[in-house]
Amino acid sequence: MKILEVLIIAYLLGSIPFGYLAGLLGGVDVRQHGSGNIGATNVLRLLGKGYGYPVFLADALKGFFAVRVAFWIGNGQSGEMDKLGIIAAVFAVVGHSFPVWLRFRGGKGVATSAGACFGLTPVEAIIAAAAWIVTFFLFRFVSLASITAAAVLPASILLIPSVNGRARGLILFFTAALAALVIVRHRSNLRRLLQGTEPRFERK
Repeated sequence: MKILEVLIIAYLLGSIPFGYLAGLLGGVDVRQHGSGNIGATNVLRLLGKGYGYPVFLADALKGFFAVRVAFWIGNGQSGEMDKLGIIAAVFAVVGHSFPVWLRFRGGKGVATSAGACFGLTPVEAIIAAAAWIVTFFLFRFVSLASITAAAVLPASILLIPSVNGRARGLILFFTAALAALVIVRHRSNLRRLLQGTEPRFERK
């Protein structure tokens, strides 16, 4: 019963389309412009920082709160909390990527994944965030930075013992699966990177 409860709450939280709603406030249907994605990057390109940054934060908080609610439902039982937290993280990202409100056409799940990981494994999430920042400032590609951070996260889980005594195998499997999902959702960006046509954020 707890698993079903967590699954539904996490999916519904994740499926709140903050990018689409921000676009409506700005007078733009973000699905019809730019990359057509409802994520923070497309909102940032179309409407600027005043919309893009709050959307990123809101999308991240969806994942974070989904995990923390799952921990609360787990009621202090460490093994169960981790399992419920992983389920919450997965379905928050699924909700963001495939929201029922938008005919299952959502974002790529990077911000929501980041928020979920900060709720689940904060130390490793900080390392992945640092990898995102370094990659972005070196190359100015959001997609490349996101793919790099996604790959660094499971590697950090594998190498850093901060999750010892917890459901380490499950957390490693989850972060590896999450990295695979993020990379698959960025397959069009990967093609453009290889072709040299991926848009770059230029320094101003």
